[in-house]
Amino acid sequence: MARATLFGALLRQQRLEAGLTIEGLAEASGVSARGIGNLERGERTVPQRRTVAALAAGLELDEAASERLLSAARAARGGGLAHALAMPRGIDDFVGRVDELALLGQFADDAARSGQDLAARPVVVSGPPGSGKSTLALHAARELADRFPDGQLMVDLRGTDDVPPSAEESMLWVLKALDVPDTALAKSGAQARPELYRRVLAERRLLLVLDNARDETQVRPLLPGSGAGMVIVTSRRVLTGLENVHRLSIGELSPDEAAALLTSVVGADRGAPEELREVAGRCGHLPLALRVAGNWLATRTGWSVRRLADRLALEEQRLNALTAGDVRVSAAFDLSYRQLTPAASRMFRLLALVDGPNLSTACAAALTGWDMLHAEDILDELVEVGLLGMDGDRYRLHDLLRLFARTRLRAEETAEDAAAARRALHRWLLETATVAGRWYEPAFGAPPADWRGTVDLSSADRAGQWLRTEAANWLGALRAAAIDGEHTTVVEVAESLHWFSDQFIFWGHWTEVFSTAALSARCIGDLSAEATQLNYHAWTFIVCEGDTRAGRSKAAEALETAERAGDLTQQAWAHFYMAWADHVVGDHSLAIEHNDRAAKMFKRAGEHHGLLQTMTSQCMILLRTGQAQEAVDEAARTLDFVDGAAGFIESHIADFTRIGLHFTSGSAHMSLGQWDEAVDSLRIATDISCRTGNRGMESRSLAQLGEALLSAGRKTEARDALTRCLQVDSGADPQQTELARIRLSRLDADGAPAER
Repeated sequence: MARATLFGALLRQQRLEAGLTIEGLAEASGVSARGIGNLERGERTVPQRRTVAALAAGLELDEAASERLLSAARAARGGGLAHALAMPRGIDDFVGRVDELALLGQFADDAARSGQDLAARPVVVSGPPGSGKSTLALHAARELADRFPDGQLMVDLRGTDDVPPSAEESMLWVLKALDVPDTALAKSGAQARPELYRRVLAERRLLLVLDNARDETQVRPLLPGSGAGMVIVTSRRVLTGLENVHRLSIGELSPDEAAALLTSVVGADRGAPEELREVAGRCGHLPLALRVAGNWLATRTGWSVRRLADRLALEEQRLNALTAGDVRVSAAFDLSYRQLTPAASRMFRLLALVDGPNLSTACAAALTGWDMLHAEDILDELVEVGLLGMDGDRYRLHDLLRLFARTRLRAEETAEDAAAARRALHRWLLETATVAGRWYEPAFGAPPADWRGTVDLSSADRAGQWLRTEAANWLGALRAAAIDGEHTTVVEVAESLHWFSDQFIFWGHWTEVFSTAALSARCIGDLSAEATQLNYHAWTFIVCEGDTRAGRSKAAEALETAERAGDLTQQAWAHFYMAWADHVVGDHSLAIEHNDRAAKMFKRAGEHHGLLQTMTSQCMILLRTGQAQEAVDEAARTLDFVDGAAGFIESHIADFTRIGLHFTSGSAHMSLGQWDEAVDSLRIATDISCRTGNRGMESRSLAQLGEALLSAGRKTEARDALTRCLQVDSGADPQQTELARIRLSRLDADGAPAER
């Protein structure tokens, strides 16, 4: 809005509130009717103080209203301040976005260095509905105000309206707001107006915020070609078609930022910090939802934070609960949803059926029945409009958007169609998981020649990566299969994943997988399969859960079931797991007895892989009974056996065994004070773990290597090993990670000591 127009609008408002015509105010104030009319229409420069005082007296304004009129006049004469009045106030309790604000500050510095021939690159701030794009732009404008002496201006492009303003309309508004005379506008005409617009912006160091843009067509004509100004564009869409722009994508806040925002709205003394964090989590850390929840509590002083947290815990009611007055979180989502093409709206609805936090294109194709290219195009449309995020090359639906998608699914899809889509997705997930897992199963390996999958499982590494990445989704499919009574499928999937589980030890869900499979095997009356899954279940307790007592009990149950089935191999495995549990708790004589019985049974059954595990277990028992040198010697003999048995031992099982043997040998050397030998063995264990992608054993080996290096006085190398342990991605042993963190903190506290 132009400077004089801001003053004129306030004058007109006060005149009408006083019930005066222009002529009446002229008579009361002594200012001419023509002069008052020109002031109200912005056709006259702002009057001097005595004229404003006369108008205030004629209007019989009180002190506060008189000061507002005088302030408007002063602001209009001040130029930059008047422009700032065209910028909405924003909020005082802004939280977070530190990195984003720093980037915008850097871009503002770049704009200041721009010249008349070249404009700074515009900044496109995109994100899902409710992520606080406009709030960020307003806060940035306030922070950067001193860098733009010619003022700040925000234009609401109303991109979610059915008929948003055209670029030409917005251009005209900006020109008027910048005091371009009507005569100049009329003289330029509509065709020459873009040139006038660019020239006017080039002459000013102005911050222009183009808020809530619909698409590139609406924005592109409004971007200046030169000058030292800065343009920030906010949009739910990514605006991929815009070239030579900075891109700033925002999403939900961090848990700490979300809790801080909620606390700033409701007050620090309103509820316990953990309750506020729980509410923030139920809001998906989305700024709009946090403000709605905060305003709800702020206006309902009788409500406890606990009561709101319990209300938001009900997923089916959460979106309805996130309503404050005329502000509804679901309404913000609906504005974007209504702009989707029919194919994209159906894809969005069906995404509510996905169990995990993210999905691949292949998942989406299985869900919809579309080919991969079409599915990817539609997913990209959802990303473009801000309804879907990206995690690397995977697609992520925000928790609250998932609930919104569920409401649309119930409203617009039949129960039969939704169930069919869900079955198709689950069937694809379980079939693919079975094929991928069999890469690690003896006597299987690569997919059969007639398998036609939509993902690349051409190697064990690729298969393992798919199983890790898609774990939450195939686990959801396995749960559904068990509930639906598809017990044969459950057992088949779990069996195919048995050896792979050694590569993904600390995932956190193997106990559920194998206990579910054991129940399914019991349901179909297959005693041998039940004993097998009970043995796997025992392994999860001993290794994954650290619950040795439960593991031994489950192994004993597996032994009894295997004896009833007459399954010698599973009897051997049950003895092996009981031996493992016994030597962990220190009952070494019993451990040796069960391990020996397992070895004899594996030999009788011709089970080479099992026999190999008993040999490895023997090394660990020797170490735990204080026979460190014997453990080193036994590990060396077993390694020679592995190397000579390449023809009948699966390569990945051999690698896993080598990791365990080198780890045990390294630990035994540490017991003997043979630090260099210990380091050599543990480095080999680390290298094999890293090469095969076994993150659990990699973290264990690195933590032990760090300890050996510390004992050897090689503290710089120790710091490197412990740091690498902390950097191991998902699948690391949490106990070893914590030990590495403690050792590193002690190193830091001691400074950087010299090495021996």
